[in-house]
Amino acid sequence: MTITLITGANKGIGFETARQLLELGHVVYVGARDEERGGKAAAAIGARFVQLDVTDDASVSGALAAIDAAEGRLDVLVNNAGLLGEGPVDGAKALRVFDTNAVGVVRVTEAALPLLRKSANPNVVTVSSSMGSFWAVTNPERPEYGLPLTLYAASKAAATMLTVQYAKAEPGIKFNALEPGATATDMTAAFGIGRPVGESAKTVVRLATLGPDGPTGTFTDENGPLAF
Repeated sequence: MTITLITGANKGIGFETARQLLELGHVVYVGARDEERGGKAAAAIGARFVQLDVTDDASVSGALAAIDAAEGRLDVLVNNAGLLGEGPVDGAKALRVFDTNAVGVVRVTEAALPLLRKSANPNVVTVSSSMGSFWAVTNPERPEYGLPLTLYAASKAAATMLTVQYAKAEPGIKFNALEPGATATDMTAAFGIGRPVGESAKTVVRLATLGPDGPTGTFTDENGPLAF
């Protein structure tokens, strides 16, 4: 069985990714900050729940320790938890957004590495964004060009760079980042945009189910590689 942990998985793309991976036979751990909502989400689809706040070292360590005790390894990590950070920008908000979208990737990945190294096919997928692509946000023909999401864009650029650097530092583990596509979730409600989560989750699932010879260090969307 493939043991998979998804952060921020009590709703949105994370929840739908969990559902689709369960259908493929994965043992899925739904990671979420809120125990009640996370537990209900996991129970609704037959997944396992683990309390996990990506901004809290003790929470992250406890979550991975629980998976270690139950499974002895981790095959797939999906770094999905994220904040949009829309609206006025200040230092406090910047710290919150970067702590979740970038530092959170480091916290969870570092805690997961010992378990991933025990897997025969370890795989880390980070849900990033084309908003973090310098090419996209400076291209007037792209929708990202006109979106006022300063902190989200900057933190997702960091998340993508972390993916590339981890791929180089850990050649035995696949690390890939993706743009899942504009998706109708709580995060995008203010913009009135997005397609059903099921469509976007397919892109996450594709990377989460790569074989041993799959690529690493990539940044893609459903159509292929994206420019940084």
